[in-house]
Amino acid sequence: MTRTPRRQGPEPSPPPAGPRPRHIAHLRLHGTLDGGRYDAALALLGDITPHVQAFPPDAVQLDLTSALRYFGQDPYELLQMARMRLMALYGIASSAGLAGNRMLAAMAAAAEPRQTTQIPRDQAAADRWLRPRPLTALPGVGQATAAALGRYGLHTVGQVADLPPATLQRILGAGPARLLAERARGRDPRPVTPQAPAAQLSADLRYERDCLDPGQHHQGVLGLAEQLGRRLRAGGQVAGRLTLTVRYADRSSTTRTRALPEPADHSPDLAAAALGLLTSLGLQRARVRALDLRADRLAPREAAHRQLSMDPSEDRARALEAAADRARRRFGPTAVLPATLAPPPGADGGGG
Repeated sequence: MTRTPRRQGPEPSPPPAGPRPRHIAHLRLHGTLDGGRYDAALALLGDITPHVQAFPPDAVQLDLTSALRYFGQDPYELLQMARMRLMALYGIASSAGLAGNRMLAAMAAAAEPRQTTQIPRDQAAADRWLRPRPLTALPGVGQATAAALGRYGLHTVGQVADLPPATLQRILGAGPARLLAERARGRDPRPVTPQAPAAQLSADLRYERDCLDPGQHHQGVLGLAEQLGRRLRAGGQVAGRLTLTVRYADRSSTTRTRALPEPADHSPDLAAAALGLLTSLGLQRARVRALDLRADRLAPREAAHRQLSMDPSEDRARALEAAADRARRRFGPTAVLPATLAPPPGADGGGG
């Protein structure tokens, strides 16, 4: 007699698969990229993966994860193929980094000029690559932050990664300490976002009659910087360079350009740079007809690594700026204005 095995219930389902490992590439393009060559490079890379994020004027990031099965290659081979196509079709040499997240890929691309540097996926091997590096290799860690940490004997990424959070907070403050701790451990959850930032933003001021008053020139530039800051923040972008053009009554003009110390969308940072450009012109009773301020080298805000600051007043200023932006979106662009842009009593907006 044959006994039918008794069913013990449904077969257990396999454990859910975890998230697919990401394969992020960072390419730094070398040489002259004018004449549409940068756009051509983006188009070529877009034929390999749709996940291409531009960082003008000379860098680009790719998420190769979804393209591996299509091309039947591993991430390193696929990245090398992309580099060879750039060189063969457009003569564009490159440095490349390959890692599991965007921060590490960018650091790897900076490690060996004109080579491909791959950070191993194994956590222990990745730590061996990251931990001995100087703190300034981490995005956002400048000389001031490195010097502050150096006074406590902290000089490498690994030393910061091993530091108790409370100790790091006492040195840097809560916000910068959390961000630096994540970076020191090689963590960066940001996705590669396919988008092409606008090439530039500009704001201008036309006087009703020739303006000779340096005070009004100063206030005009502040207003233009404030406009650009609001537009950059609304678009989720940061600017890497400002250009100020002053147009005179005789139809001549003067232009000055300055790269920002780091990409910015914070209006006070933009205003400081713009006023520096105005001061460099040395205007003395000039009959100014118009002011134009242009921001370029734009990039997505979430792609920019802001310099860590130990000054809590800067965090407060940014929080106030965000609150003012929300008020302006709800009640109109003039709902909240900086005190420096309030018109003086009796001002008529002209200029003698």
